[in-house]
Amino acid sequence: MASELCKTISEAKLERHKNLFLNYRNLHHFPLELLKDEGLQYLERLYMKRNSLTTLPENLAQKLPNLVELYLHSNNIVVVPEAIGSLVKLQFLDLSDNALEIVCPEIGRLRSLRHLRLANNQLKYLPADLGRSRELQYVYVDNNIHLKGLPSYLYNKVIGCSGCGSPIQVSEVKLLSFSSGQLTVFLPAEVKSIGTETDHVLPLQELAMRTLYNTYYRFLKDLNLLTPISLPKSLLELLHCPLGHCHRCSQPMFTIVYPKLFPLRETPMAGLHQGRTTVSFVAYCCSTQCLQTFDLLS
Repeated sequence: MASELCKTISEAKLERHKNLFLNYRNLHHFPLELLKDEGLQYLERLYMKRNSLTTLPENLAQKLPNLVELYLHSNNIVVVPEAIGSLVKLQFLDLSDNALEIVCPEIGRLRSLRHLRLANNQLKYLPADLGRSRELQYVYVDNNIHLKGLPSYLYNKVIGCSGCGSPIQVSEVKLLSFSSGQLTVFLPAEVKSIGTETDHVLPLQELAMRTLYNTYYRFLKDLNLLTPISLPKSLLELLHCPLGHCHRCSQPMFTIVYPKLFPLRETPMAGLHQGRTTVSFVAYCCSTQCLQTFDLLS
């Protein structure tokens, strides 16, 4: 089996194949042959359905830079690495029927992504920026039974969310949650605190992060001018990767969000999922002003 796999990959590399089928191979690890030397620079579609993969390599984008479609249906993947965000040409990603508990924020920054499948996993929340890209049109998260909140960026997308929203004891999960009326949703793990309409002053750390970001990114266009000497490593990493952008004004947010819930029944999507889901849309805002003025339907 191993020699046959090596032969298949070697032929794909030598003949510059655009499609590679590695389904039903009982793979427990991502094949090293795919990552050797320069990788498969010409590969556009990789099929690895029904294996036993548990993770993806960090250098995936470096070795497969022209990947357009990635099929990982029915594996045992628990976490998608941050490196997925470097697949700049990726348009179709299928991670359905895995064991995903977390989807990294970087997946929301795939600017070419059009079609995302995350059905039948164990997700409790989605990245705040998921759907911010205009290219993303189709998102399927069906049967993530504890997923109760969808980022409001997904409001005008085609969404599959049947079988989501089953009750769970908040005390069982080490995540911040937010409630409005009878609705309760879990917030991304990156969120450290929740703002309300009565909080008119931002925490000092959040103000400092936004000021640094605006100074070095918006004006100087280069966050690399900052070093671990000028800023602690943890804050430097956070500065390079905000937890999300305000759904009202696109201001980057780093530690605090001001969430606002919209029941699915108040949107045109309600008829498609009536009686099959109890999820709601979550707007992540950067301040009380944006929180008060944000309207999902406007």
